[in-house]
Amino acid sequence: MTKIGFSAILIVATLFAIAVRVEAQSQGKVPKIGWLSARRASNSGQETIVRMLRDLGYIEGKNVAFEYRFADDKLDRLPALADELVRLKVDVLLTPGTPGALALKNATKTIPIVFADVTDPVAAGLVASLARPGGNITGFSSIEALLAGKRLELLKETVSKLSRVAVLWDPRNPGSTQEWKESQLAARELGLQLHSMEVSSADKYQDAFKEAIRAGSGALAVLSTPLASSNQDQIAKLAARNRLPAIYVQGSFVTDGGLMSYGPDRTERYRRIAVFVDKILKGTKPADLPVEQPTKFEFIINLKAAKQIGLAIPPNVLARADKVIK
Repeated sequence: MTKIGFSAILIVATLFAIAVRVEAQSQGKVPKIGWLSARRASNSGQETIVRMLRDLGYIEGKNVAFEYRFADDKLDRLPALADELVRLKVDVLLTPGTPGALALKNATKTIPIVFADVTDPVAAGLVASLARPGGNITGFSSIEALLAGKRLELLKETVSKLSRVAVLWDPRNPGSTQEWKESQLAARELGLQLHSMEVSSADKYQDAFKEAIRAGSGALAVLSTPLASSNQDQIAKLAARNRLPAIYVQGSFVTDGGLMSYGPDRTERYRRIAVFVDKILKGTKPADLPVEQPTKFEFIINLKAAKQIGLAIPPNVLARADKVIK
């Protein structure tokens, strides 16, 4: 073989090796996770899920990338933001809440979607059933509608001679609407009357509280909405100012000065979401991952908040608390 022929073979072999290496690198591309939230900016739930994914080996900037889109509590922006994430060709989509999940479901039939904090995914039309979700979507249901009655029951046990409860909800949110319906059913069984506080923007809270007081409300139940979560401090302060004993869906309201909360343990929820994402990135289809529900619940009471409004928590209620803030 001539020197020229040998050189040509060497060049071809080198080029082939480079092509193989490039192909291997392209196959081992960094997966991209799209995050869609109705809330403004980053939040503790998102940060917790990212941290739990890190515990599973997904390091942002090293072997995983994130694309975030926030609707700033403007639910009508969610469809356009969902389309943006789909156009970025992310590998999996994450969203908390029913509005975000519906926006993503309408935006793509192929990219895997994982939801959290969806009150009733079957009633919302997100999945065919919990055991067999079908399609490209699965996740973790918060079953908030089922817990609405429990929260009213706790309010009745806490506030003596309670007859009327104001219920704060967002009519734009399908999950919140479902909780409102369940609250009405539970109220009838408990002998309570409800006052509807329909609020769709943060500037309406003060007027809504004034109307609730004029209606003779003796307590407050705050349903799960992104808007309420983004305005925890304002809501807790308005409840205290109006001396309304209030129950919330999550403990962060109580640490912000609210009276009490009853709801699913959020750590369990976020851990399971991280596991869902891990399985999907490793090849499992969402249709093969049954929707999960909470198994752990927390009842938290803030005695400082109780003292502020002159409320004595009955011993039998206090004894059932998982956590008491003194």
